[in-house]
Amino acid sequence: MTIRTLLVGLAVLGFAWPEVARAEDQPLEVQIIDAMNKVFGVHSGFRANHAKGVEVEGSFKGSPEGAALSRAILFDGSLIPVTVRFSDAGGIPNIPDGSPQANPHGMAIKFHLPDGSETDMVINSLKFFPVSTAADFLDLFRAIAASPPDAPKPTERDKFVASHPTVAAAAAAVATPDSLANEEYNGINAFVLVNKAGERQAVRYRMVPERVVHLDAAEAGKRPPNFLMEELPERLKRGPVTFHLKAQLAQEGDPTADPAQSWPEDRKVVELGVLTLDKVVMNSAEAEKKLLFLPGQLTDGIELSDDPMIGVRDAAYAVSFSRRGP
Repeated sequence: MTIRTLLVGLAVLGFAWPEVARAEDQPLEVQIIDAMNKVFGVHSGFRANHAKGVEVEGSFKGSPEGAALSRAILFDGSLIPVTVRFSDAGGIPNIPDGSPQANPHGMAIKFHLPDGSETDMVINSLKFFPVSTAADFLDLFRAIAASPPDAPKPTERDKFVASHPTVAAAAAAVATPDSLANEEYNGINAFVLVNKAGERQAVRYRMVPERVVHLDAAEAGKRPPNFLMEELPERLKRGPVTFHLKAQLAQEGDPTADPAQSWPEDRKVVELGVLTLDKVVMNSAEAEKKLLFLPGQLTDGIELSDDPMIGVRDAAYAVSFSRRGP
């Protein structure tokens, strides 16, 4: 995947953004939302990012390994109902699923806990985030907006990419899957699991399918424009889809505040449980408009890390939701 297509199609955080040039005294999350809407346009009733999606339902069952790491009821082995939204990148509701700009794909999970509360997980198919801070993310989208096709070279986007090498590295790690069920989705932010003894472990989530299948760009471009959104419902008619929720465990010195820095691959990975999806939500296109997924909406036994971007994500999602309209 090219850097340009990642930048234009970036949907990593579910940030949603009207005008880039709002007053500088606006909150950062508002400026981010304005910048995204500048790049993608404003589409009434849709998210400003991850605008195109499909909603499904199923259940999650935690593992003994998960219960050992966290006292959260999520991992106690009971069957937890879930609502899951898969999505294409970007704020364009009719983007072709095979477009490079539809990468990376997103997966947002809402766990419906026995006491009536909810906890969320918002992950995507990037291995790590293109930039380290929310302020850099804002600058990235401002650079994209300031770089139309006829802009003098090097464009503002070119300059930003040259000064932020993690953008190119992130772009190289994504591709179009042949199914939303055949993609791995990753948590770009670190969270802290706390067990019954009070022991704390920083983790990054991985949602791993039974298999990962990617298409090359030429093949993806030949597919029908809605092939991913249509394939998943048809697949679920034939039987459930399963994913394995895993946690990569940080060791001392691993960065937990910088989502652009991956942890070494030799870090231990533990299975937290199995996610089983078995049906599409009726009237998915309407139902998903009412959902708000917040990565910082946690339950006892799962805590925030020192990554400040989690709070900015929560605030940006809320601003996006308020502008979504009926």
